[in-house]
This record gives sequence, structure tokens and C-alpha cells, in this order.
Amino acid sequence: MDFLFIPWIGIGAAGLAILFSAYLASWVLGRPAGTEQMQAISKAVQEGAMAYLSRQYKTIALVGVVVAVALAVALDWQTAVAFVVGAFFSGLCGFIGMSVSTRGNTRVAEAAKQGLAYGLNVSFKAGAVTGMMCVGLALLGVSAIYMIFHDIHVLVGLGFGGSLIALFARIGGGIFTKSADVGADLVGKVEAGIPEDDPRNPATIADNVGDNVGDCAGMAADLFETYAVTAIGAMLLGYLIFGGAAEFVLYPLMLGAVAIGASIIGVFFVRLGGNNNIMSALYKGVWVSAILALAGFFPVTTWMLGDLTYFYAAVVGVLATVLIMYITDYYTASNFRPVKSIAHASQSGHATNIITGLSVGMESSIPPTLTIVGGILASYYIGGGGLEGLYAIGIASMAMLSMTGMIVALDSYGPVTDNAGGIAEMAELPPDVRNVTDALDAVGNTTKAVTKGYAIGSAALAAIVLFADYTSALASYGTELVFRLNDPLVLAGLFIGGAIVFMFSSLALGAVGRAAFAVVEEVRRQFREIPGIMEGTGKPEYGKCVDIVTRRALKEMVVPGLIPVATTLAVGFLLGPLALGGMLIGVIVVGIFMACFMNNAGGAWDNAKKWIEEGMYGGKGSDAHAAAVTGDTVGDPSKDTAGPAINPVIKVVNVVALLMVPLIYHILR
Repeated sequence: MDFLFIPWIGIGAAGLAILFSAYLASWVLGRPAGTEQMQAISKAVQEGAMAYLSRQYKTIALVGVVVAVALAVALDWQTAVAFVVGAFFSGLCGFIGMSVSTRGNTRVAEAAKQGLAYGLNVSFKAGAVTGMMCVGLALLGVSAIYMIFHDIHVLVGLGFGGSLIALFARIGGGIFTKSADVGADLVGKVEAGIPEDDPRNPATIADNVGDNVGDCAGMAADLFETYAVTAIGAMLLGYLIFGGAAEFVLYPLMLGAVAIGASIIGVFFVRLGGNNNIMSALYKGVWVSAILALAGFFPVTTWMLGDLTYFYAAVVGVLATVLIMYITDYYTASNFRPVKSIAHASQSGHATNIITGLSVGMESSIPPTLTIVGGILASYYIGGGGLEGLYAIGIASMAMLSMTGMIVALDSYGPVTDNAGGIAEMAELPPDVRNVTDALDAVGNTTKAVTKGYAIGSAALAAIVLFADYTSALASYGTELVFRLNDPLVLAGLFIGGAIVFMFSSLALGAVGRAAFAVVEEVRRQFREIPGIMEGTGKPEYGKCVDIVTRRALKEMVVPGLIPVATTLAVGFLLGPLALGGMLIGVIVVGIFMACFMNNAGGAWDNAKKWIEEGMYGGKGSDAHAAAVTGDTVGDPSKDTAGPAINPVIKVVNVVALLMVPLIYHILR
């Protein structure tokens, strides 16, 4: 059967996701926006977020133009066009999602006046706008570029565009959000003893802006590129392994199309039950989406491939998604041992809080890694081993990423509820409203951690697929490589790959430290020099802190963003394909452990602080609380800057290596 009409199905499903996203946006923006004071606070966040994002995109565009020209010269104009499309769609996804999130925050605060159930309904649908837009644009880009050019290799350019934008968005947004957050906490909570989001704190608006540019726009760009790169990697494997057979090349697109329908239905199942458990309500939507997606994968697999081998591989991918989500939930939610152990340790001081948090973070990296290992081995042997087994790993990865719409909705729910809590505090809404927003926000911290755990796990599987594409592409040019540990070139590449992760993380954390120092100094200055600020009669200069973190983030994001690209090019051209392959392995292995460690330790530190703030061990203002705030500020740049940005680093080096294969082949000749 001729399956060349499948891209049209992908485009149709993508269009459905985008239309559904528009419907959700219209519904959310149609809710009441609250009092004039609430709307004024929300508008300040909107303006700050959009101003930063526009400046960030202008900076990234300069880099993108240079890269696009280089691709056109070194490879071909089609790849350059695909790169531009991937970059544009990645940025557009974050821009639209953040636009709705920054307008939905005040509507969630207003909805909280009617109770927890309605607040959850509005906040989740605001987050789902980003999720459905993300998966819709990703599937649209991959399907349309393939249909236009009929060349699987051109799609790699689209993946590179998405990955490069995601890398800069992640690192820039992460520096912005965490420098503002750390600065606000250190002076406001620890030194001045005022609550979080207190309107007297000059860094409050910058902190709320940062939640959106980091966790909304950044995560959207991140999972856009992960989805696109995984689909492209699986399609390329199908092309290289099965001689270009259309059914194997296009099967991943059908999985993505089916999952969009399942995710749309799943959105309507996120409803608060009788036990008022918010996390259970959110997970209900994930479970419904997963089950419906698998139900759709079954007939599609039988129709396209004739047997169910790769359906079982898809089941492995979905199960890996669910396992990683629950593992991350265990290590970062306040009702389990890891977070409670950090809170308990805070009673004996700052040092023991940090030590326990480091221990929890290191431990937490092992179960997700073993889940990934299990997923790789299970799908490989389900596929029969060999090259067909590699394709099965690609299908497991695509099935895992097919849940992206629902998972990004969970993540974007976080900054919306965080901002809603800030608006409730700054607008001095009644305590019962703040109780609702606090409950929504507490779960939002966990959903953000869970989403990052999902992103890390999916990045690992996607990277394995891309590495298989790299070796298969070299083989298609007649260059069969065996990566042996007794080969000095392979060993050199392994160490360089690990070094990339550490250098990138060092630069990202250092950037937050420097920017946070500037914020701390500015907040202290305003407390000293503005009369009546602590009494509430003087107005803080919020714009000064926003300007500081904006300038710092744009300045500091460029070098870390270029390191993965520059190092990959240098190793490939100077040391050759063996060292480059070793480098890819090093980045994958070290990157996964580092990302899991940073993400989960940061999330656990954050929720340990919140658990103490709820009244444990003396509550707010106690010595244990001061220690927990220190742990939270250490964990902030780990979980929201360096940790999640490692995901696009892993993909960038693999995609650049894949693009280099034709050039390396000509050098070898």
C-alpha cells in the first residue's frame, strides 16, 4: 500500500491540536480577570515577560541567521529552510503559550474565589494551551517539511533549529527566573522576614516574570524540539534500516497523530475528585491520554506494519513515561520520605539541609536511569535485536514523546498557579483565596519537577536513537565504525563529552550566581533608600530588578549556548568520527545523571521549604525555615537553569553530529 498520504494526516492532526489550543485560550481569556489592582499586577508581569522574550528572540535570531547561512553553504538550501522553520516554530510555541499564561494568572486568582475545583479547571486549561500548541506545531513542522521536500535528511535541519532555540531559551529563561527568585528570597525572606510575593519586595515582579519565561516558554521550546527530534530520529532510522520503505518511515507520524486526539480527550478528564487531591486529578488526565493513545496505536500498527511487534515497543515507551513521572513525584513531593528527610535535617542547620539535599538528588538519579535502561533493553529485544531492535527503540521513544501535549500542560500549569499566588498576595486578597492558590501552587512545584523528569528521560531515549542514526548514516556512506574502549580516540571523545556537560552546568550556575548578586544588591539598596517601603507607604522600583535580570540573562546565555555546537564541530573535524561518536556517548551518559540529579534535588529542596512553611518544625521564621530557604536557593538554579538546559545540550550535539556526517565522509575520502 502507498502510505505517502500519511503526512496529510499528520498535518490534519496538528491543525486539530492548534485549533483546540485556540479554543482553550479563548475560554481561559473569557474568564473574569479580577479587580483593577489584580489586572495591573498581571499587566506588569505580561509587559516584563514579553519585553524579555522579544529581546531574547532578537539575540537568538542573530545567531540563527549565521547558522542558516552556514547550513546553506555547507550542506544545501533545503536544510537551511528546515532549520529556519524549526527555529521559528519553537519560538512561536513558547511565545503563544507564555502570552496566555501571563494573562491567565489573574484569572486563576479570581477563579480561586470560587473554590479549588474551579481554580484547578482554569489553571490547567491555561497550561494546556501551551501543551497542545507545542505538540501541534511540532507535528505540523515535521509532516509539512517531509511532504514538501520528500527528503528525510532535510528534516534533521528542522530538528537542529528547534534544538538550538530550545537551548538558548532554556539557559536564558533559566538565568532570568532563578536570579530574580534567589535574589528575592535571600533579601525578602531571610533578611527582611517578609513573605514570598510580598509587594514590598522590589524583586517580586521579576520573579513572577521569570516563572513564565523559564518554565513556560523555556519548557515549551524544550519539548517542542524533543518531540520533533525524536520523530525525525525514528523516521530516519526507518529510512536507513528498511531501505526507505514508506510504512516504516511514516509510522512515527501516525503515532503522533493518534496521540493528539487522545490528549485532547484527556484534557477534559482533569477534574477534582471528592478527595480534593489535585495531583490525582492531573494524573487522571495523563492516564486517560495514555490508555486512549495505546488503544489507537493498536489498529494503526496492524494496518501499517502487519503485525504488533512495534506496538509492544510503543507500550514500553508509554510505560516508561508513567514510571519516570511517578519516580520524580516520589523524590520531589512533600508527602514522601526524600523531601521529609530534607525538612527534618533543616532543624540542625543550613549545612545538613544541603548535605541531605545532595544525597537525595544523587539517589534520585538512579531509578529513572534504570527505567531508561529497562526501556531500551525491552524495546530492543521486542524488536528482535539488531537493526530492527534499534528501530523498536525509536518507536518506544516516539510513543513516549506522543504524550508531550499533556505533559507540557502539567508543566505550564505550574507558572500560572505560581503567578496566581503572587497576585493574590500582592493584591491582598482574603486568606481563603490565598489558601486555594497555595494549594494549586504546591502541586505546581511537583508538576514542574515531574515534567522535567519526563523531559530528561525522553531526551535519553531520543539521544540513543540519534546516536543510532549517526552510526547508520556513516555506514550508509561506507564507513563502518566500531567504538572500542581501548581506542584512544573513543576514550578522548568520552571524556570530552562529559566535560561539555560539566562546563555548561558550571557556566549556567555561575551566571545565576552573578545575576542574583546584582539583584540582592539592588533590593538591599531600595530597602535602604526608598522611604516607607517596609511600612507599605513607599513603592518599590520593580522595573529596576526586571532590567537587571534581563540584561544579565541576555549577556550570559550566549557562551553556554555556543559551547555544545562549537565543541561538536571541533571534535568532528579535528579528531574524526570515532572521537565524535565517543563524545556523543559521553554527553548522553553524564548528561542524564547530571540532569536528573539537579532537577530532583532542586525540586526536593523547594518542597521541603514549603512543607516547613506549612507549619512543620517551627514554620515560617524558624531556624529550620531559614536553613530550608538556603537549600531552596541552592536548588533553584539547579532545577530551573542548568538541569533542564542539559536536555537540549544532549540533542544539539547529536543533531550537529548527524548533520556533519556528509562533511566527515568527504574529509575521510
